[in-house]
Amino acid sequence: MATDNREPWENLKGISVTVRNNDVNGALRILKKKVQRENLLRDLAEHEHYTKPSIKRRMKKQAAVVRWRKKQAEIAETL
Repeated sequence: MATDNREPWENLKGISVTVRNNDVNGALRILKKKVQRENLLRDLAEHEHYTKPSIKRRMKKQAAVVRWRKKQAEIAETL
């Protein structure tokens, strides 16, 4: 039976940032960019409460309408 000699935090997956030259502010800035790029905060907000399928469909349709109106506005702007 093989034992794993790695530290417990080495098995964790996810976003990680290395602090170089004691530049914590720079590392924090990089971490914030990575979190924003991965949409982690939006995912956490979505999973905070259960959303009924009917509400999900309604929100999806509303987002499609907003995209369509934006596209129509861009088309009208170019004419």
